[in-house]
Order: sequence, then C-alpha cells, then structure tokens
Amino acid sequence: MNEIFVEKAQRLQRIQLNRPAKKNALTAGMYRALADALREADRDSEVRAVLVHGVAGAFTAGNDLQDFLANPPRDDSSPAFAFLHALMQVEKPLVAAVNGVAIGIGTTLLLHCDLVYAAEDATFAMPFVNLGLCPEAASSFLLPALAGYQRAAELLLLGEPFDAAKAREVGIVTEVVPPDLVLATAEQAARKLAEKPPASVRLTKRLLKAQTRGMMEAALAQELGEFRERLVSPEAREAFAAFLEKRTPDFSKFS
Repeated sequence: MNEIFVEKAQRLQRIQLNRPAKKNALTAGMYRALADALREADRDSEVRAVLVHGVAGAFTAGNDLQDFLANPPRDDSSPAFAFLHALMQVEKPLVAAVNGVAIGIGTTLLLHCDLVYAAEDATFAMPFVNLGLCPEAASSFLLPALAGYQRAAELLLLGEPFDAAKAREVGIVTEVVPPDLVLATAEQAARKLAEKPPASVRLTKRLLKAQTRGMMEAALAQELGEFRERLVSPEAREAFAAFLEKRTPDFSKFS
C-alpha cells in the first residue's frame, strides 16, 4: 500500500496521507513522496489545484519519531527539509482537509495552505518545545503574523493540544465543518479553484505572499539551522527517550 497516494483527475491533484495504522505519521520516504508530488503538481499544466488530506480519521500525527531518529535531517537535501521548501514554493493553490489529529508538521504545514477545512472534532498541536526542539516550517514567523504574538506564544511555548474552533479563531483554519463533510467541502473548494483562470489564480497567490516571502524564507532557514542543533541536544535526547519509554521526561537537570 502506498503511504502517499497521488491521483489526478479533472484538473485537481489529490495527495492522500495513507498510513492509517500510525495515524499517518510521516517517515523520510513519505516526506520525499510529498515533496515530489508538490513539485510535480507545479510542473503539470493540467493541474490547477492541489488537495491534501489524510486517511482513516487522521490528518497526520506528525513525525514518526523512530524513523525520524533513525534518519535525522542533516541538511536542506534531507526529505523533511526538502518537503518544507517544496511546500513554501508551490505556486498552485493548496487546499487541506483535516480530520482527526494534526500534530507538529500536521499543523505547521497548514500555515502554507491557501484554504483549510477542519472537522469539528479535529485536534491540533505544535509540541516542539516539549520535545526539546524548536518551531519549523517558518511557523515562528507565520503564526505570530496570523494570531498575534501572545496567541502564537501560547501555542508554541506551551505546546498543548487545541481544537478546531481555536484553530479557526487564530487563523489556521478557514472553516470548521462536521466530520463527515470535511473532505467533500475541501474538495468542492479545490474544484472551484481548478475551474478559475489558472494564471490569474497563480498570480493572485504570488501577490498575496510577495510581501512576506523573504521573511518566510529567512525564518525557515534560521529554524532549520536551530532544529538540526536541537535534535542532538541533551534536552531532545531526554524528551525522545521518555516518549519511547512511555514516561514523563525530566528536564530538571538542564539550565
């Protein structure tokens, strides 16, 4: 079974996260496939819009920590970082349908989507600090721009789960809908975009992002450098060990 399922039909490219046994937790191979799918969508003149969603009641539980620790990102060519660059650079409109959990990158990638539809019972979290890490996907810039500094600090510093209503309130989500309607609603919006003048849609997206693109790229570059260092930090090692051992991490010895 393909863990990233890509289908093209009627000017729409659908990208489905397809690892239900792990709540669509992302591996290096899945990141590579996602980056390839986004780049292919931009190259394909028949594709007018991209729809991203999960399978089996989950968007994504974030990184598969065991795979992530076995294949840590070391430079910009690593699959996870390559995906972040592809996500930031995609020119076609990007629509997301969120059911179930959207953890870590599952939340931060939504900051780059043009339209996001979430189920009423969807759960979001950005627990980077709790893992001894730091924000990624330019979220340290994008989230304060959307939500204001204090709301962004609450979500990134505490790293606690929040619901779809709050995600909409802070600007991550476009609309909250019943769980059984979220995919159909997102697909309808994506098909509307696919029927519009394609060059005009791409230009409008480019103009919307033009004033902040440089700042996004700078934030992403700084985050990736810090993220690589945090991955080998004593705090991160303790957090990962505690997670895998199903215990509470002990950060009392760190200063």
